[in-house]
Amino acid sequence: MAKSGTEERDLNQLTSVEICAGAGGQESGLERAGFEHELTVEIEPPAASTLRLNRPEWNVFEGDVREVDGRAYRGIDLLAGGVPCPPFSVAGKQLGADDERDLFPEALRLVREAKPAAVMLENVRGLASPRFASYRESILSELSHLGYESDWKLLEAASFGVPQLRPRFILVAMKKTYFRRFVWGTPTASVTTVGEALHPFMSEDGWEGADRWARQANRVGPTLVGGSKKHGGADLGPSRAKAAWLALGVDGRGIADAAPSAEDSPTLVPKLTLEMAARVQGFDRNWRIFGRKTAAYRQIGNAFPPPVAEAVGLQIASALKGRRLDRSSAPMMTEAL
Repeated sequence: MAKSGTEERDLNQLTSVEICAGAGGQESGLERAGFEHELTVEIEPPAASTLRLNRPEWNVFEGDVREVDGRAYRGIDLLAGGVPCPPFSVAGKQLGADDERDLFPEALRLVREAKPAAVMLENVRGLASPRFASYRESILSELSHLGYESDWKLLEAASFGVPQLRPRFILVAMKKTYFRRFVWGTPTASVTTVGEALHPFMSEDGWEGADRWARQANRVGPTLVGGSKKHGGADLGPSRAKAAWLALGVDGRGIADAAPSAEDSPTLVPKLTLEMAARVQGFDRNWRIFGRKTAAYRQIGNAFPPPVAEAVGLQIASALKGRRLDRSSAPMMTEAL
């Protein structure tokens, strides 16, 4: 049962409810930021199984968010979620509120019912476009009516040590007494390249080309795509995405079953494994993805990078606790992956 809200909160006992949880990228990041999950909601069976596989102690509801009664969680500290992106994605028809997959109204319903101290919702960059200005304003207006102050921010995962660009549009809303203490913080100055992140995977089975490959893959990767239900299989996306990965020495035409081995040519252009793709998304090596290759890759491709969720979660937690962090010293990563 959710606890009652208080003016100054204990950072070690912050509670959260997450909707549209997916493979747990946001959830694992918020966990590292100090949030205890009272409920995680995910409609897709493979993703719900991933959540249970990694955190059997979590309360995972496998079903439609429309079936969740927010009143059962009144007084939680944070309502968070990665609401579906197709209504706003440039890869889709950008129907916005006219798309039946738009779950912002359900998120707002849960805000009304649960009355959390803070809200964090993430979506694709497309939602930041002028086309959806009135839609964004309608969300802010509703939150203001409910007693929240809100702000949108476009964040690139590469600014938080994740080895890909992956811009995400984040909404943070808080009760006014907390929002005045909230700052977005300063992204880390260090950048992790694809080569740095994946060299341990490429070299672990004795592949002689690993060092040469890592030197070539000396940049941040393009946004990992290919997680759509309509997408035909497990590969790194459309032609432009594949070309960008090929420039880094990665064959994007599929997902490999295993990393290169000592028997492979040093000049091999390797494919990513599921484990490598998960690392590109910022998951640590202990986080396992349930399901066969296509289902597992779809979860990875749709994930919210844990380091970004952790960074924003730390700022929210600090504001709720009653400690405003200075922008120049605000931690945006707690530790390297």
